[in-house]
Amino acid sequence: MKYYLIAGERSGDLHAANLMKALRERDPEAEFRYFGGDYMQAVGGQLVVHYREMAFMGFWEVLKNLGTIRQFLHQCRQDILSYKPDVIILVDYAGFNLKIAGFAKKHGFKVVYYISPKVWAWNTGRARKIKKLVDQMLCILPFEVDFYKQFDWQVHYVGNPVWEAVKGHQVDAAFKAKFHIPADKPLIAVLPGSRQQEVAHILPVVKQVISQNLYWHFAVAKVDNLPAELYNHLDEHTNCTTIEGATYDLLAHADAAIVTSGTATLEAALWHVPQVVVYKTSLFSYLIAKAVVKVPYISLVNLIAGRELVKELIQHDCTAAKITAEVANQLRNPADYSLLQEALGDKVASREAARLITANLQTKK
Repeated sequence: MKYYLIAGERSGDLHAANLMKALRERDPEAEFRYFGGDYMQAVGGQLVVHYREMAFMGFWEVLKNLGTIRQFLHQCRQDILSYKPDVIILVDYAGFNLKIAGFAKKHGFKVVYYISPKVWAWNTGRARKIKKLVDQMLCILPFEVDFYKQFDWQVHYVGNPVWEAVKGHQVDAAFKAKFHIPADKPLIAVLPGSRQQEVAHILPVVKQVISQNLYWHFAVAKVDNLPAELYNHLDEHTNCTTIEGATYDLLAHADAAIVTSGTATLEAALWHVPQVVVYKTSLFSYLIAKAVVKVPYISLVNLIAGRELVKELIQHDCTAAKITAEVANQLRNPADYSLLQEALGDKVASREAARLITANLQTKK
């Protein structure tokens, strides 16, 4: 079978890569072509566009780059027509992927969506449109099954790929020694995000936290798809270390964490790290999001739990003083994340997704 996958960010790249491995176990002749990243390239197949070229986030940031996005959409459509895949697998990245889903439906391609768009957060009516465009929806959050039932759509909960990745990671016991992290201070992990806009807004506040709390040691997780200058001057602080390519080892050893809202909040929780969730963006993007987002929380931890397990400091509340106070609170009174593991269950997401995809392709032959 010929599989065409589209992942538009770092986490999607990781989860798509694991799905590709699982598909290959069931379909040894599998051929892959994709918009993706380094994780997918390591599995094999042909990379068309790297996600770092199109990782725009926020209403204003997307608006500024509409021309570039249209070019990538055109390129993707033409490439699909040329490749003629047996199935197109869309991985999160709703703004781009829903346009491709409409194109694919028009041209008779089978469409699978792995990691549902977050339509439950805002503009829930889009679920009706998505139902018309997608042949098979594979969800990674348990509550999404009930959400889609409102629209008379039977979707599948396949387990959560973050939980799968955490359970599959082998912790490096020598992590602290390798990065020269002192053993006599609490270690505070900082996960500032994987998109340039996020990091650019969050790190200036984090630098204030670092300079004001010399009795803690901070380790900032860098990502290699962003310009190195974004992280400039962090190493000038004697109580700060920058880490690249070892985020899970960092979380495994951290005493607390400052985490930008996104997948990383769930990763930190599954590593049982007390955390404070932060988020800051351009004023324009923030005001639009505040007007349209309909859910009470922004972090996956709180959304899955259905209540506030972790403190969320958003935009004007995202200050050095409030972050410091909440980190200190979490060190004293850490959140209990056990109910998250119960909610997510034991399914291995990539394998369950691969099973459902291949079974559906065989049925429709």
